[in-house]
Amino acid sequence: MGVVIEPAVWEPNPAAFVFLFVACCCSAFFLPYSSRNASAPSSALDGAPSSVPFRRFQRGFLLVYTLASVVEGLSSVYGEYEFGMLGLSKEQMVSSLCVGILASLVVGTSFSVLSDALGQKKFCMVFFFLHLFVGVLRKVSKHRSLWLASMCLSLASSIFTFSFEAWMVLEHEKQGHREELMNDTFWMMTFFGSACFIGTQLLANWLIGADVKENLSSPSIAALWLAVLGLACVARGWKRSSQTVGFHNYDKSYVHLFKDKRVVLLTFAQASIQFSGAVFGILWSPTLVADGRELNLGLIYPCLMVARMLGSTILPWVTSASMSIRTDDCLVYAFVISGFVFSVVAYDYQEVGFLLTLFCMYNACVGTIMPSLARLRTMYIPNHLRAGMIGFSLSLSNAAFLFFMVQRGYYQSIGNSTMMAFAAVGLFAAAGCMHVLKRLGKQPYQNGHKS
Repeated sequence: MGVVIEPAVWEPNPAAFVFLFVACCCSAFFLPYSSRNASAPSSALDGAPSSVPFRRFQRGFLLVYTLASVVEGLSSVYGEYEFGMLGLSKEQMVSSLCVGILASLVVGTSFSVLSDALGQKKFCMVFFFLHLFVGVLRKVSKHRSLWLASMCLSLASSIFTFSFEAWMVLEHEKQGHREELMNDTFWMMTFFGSACFIGTQLLANWLIGADVKENLSSPSIAALWLAVLGLACVARGWKRSSQTVGFHNYDKSYVHLFKDKRVVLLTFAQASIQFSGAVFGILWSPTLVADGRELNLGLIYPCLMVARMLGSTILPWVTSASMSIRTDDCLVYAFVISGFVFSVVAYDYQEVGFLLTLFCMYNACVGTIMPSLARLRTMYIPNHLRAGMIGFSLSLSNAAFLFFMVQRGYYQSIGNSTMMAFAAVGLFAAAGCMHVLKRLGKQPYQNGHKS
């Protein structure tokens, strides 16, 4: 008599998720106490009366940013699964993705420069309007305009990357808050953004329920109404200090800025982490199921996001006065670890538990890298050119990603491991850039002016 072994669905140990979540909460909860004891000048978490206007400003921005993160997450929560439910072939999926990347590469880069000239608030409203338009399109169109929706969502993602951060930095400066207080907002943006991506997964699953085919558009409808709310919040936000700079000498400003080696190094490092994030976004689940194993991806994704949240809370600890680790040193270590993760995965397929550990390490590093790069942008890049510089780094990563998607999706000339290997090379190169940046010395700009 033969014994039939039923294939088990692999799930992460619940203790791992609990450990990450508790560690993340403890890190954020005890940070104010640590900051007071270390007398760190960058602490904005104490109750000093002088920090009250800043705290009000910070909470208002984080509320809008959290809402934008929820809208961004709801619009892309199912990804390829949604395409499959619509009956699209693999070639159609690749075409849609490539069209979106191309739109972000061309139009998104132009938007980043225009936003510096016309004002970040206007483009934050454009972000919500694009999601509103896609929600309406998916509701009224029986045969969805896939390419148009893909272009709009890619453009919205580009605006999400540069406009909200640039808007916050400019308003922070205009309202006269101390520059070092901005560091807290940077890591909180990564923290709340990652938490929102977990929340959107839960919300989307609740909205769809048991009837997936019938309710597949429910997350898009929810994103539509939240986009309307976001438009109202942005329209009412910070009216007294709106930006009307214009186009005067903006081309000369960017050309002059790119002559600085520090800016070039910082731009390449930003492009490297964005490219690796794009590669990770499309390959993490295929990599985990490459051996045919069934996995509960719905439980794995929250682990990755909680690891990113933990990485963001670690940053203020390691750069506090008590530890005195420079931001560029922290970036070197984080980029090296991230490159190591991609190198191991590209070299050979590992056991699922080990792969999940590596992916959590990478996301923790991303949680540290993103706010750290935002800190360095404040040091090296004038605030009124900030969005354009982020847009230029995004164009580099989009160009590289588009090239690999065409080679992988259409010509089948490279494999997943090759894309991982190139991402690892970029991350190691970014670590070298941060090391060179440290050796070049003090920053040439402060608050958008030469020091």
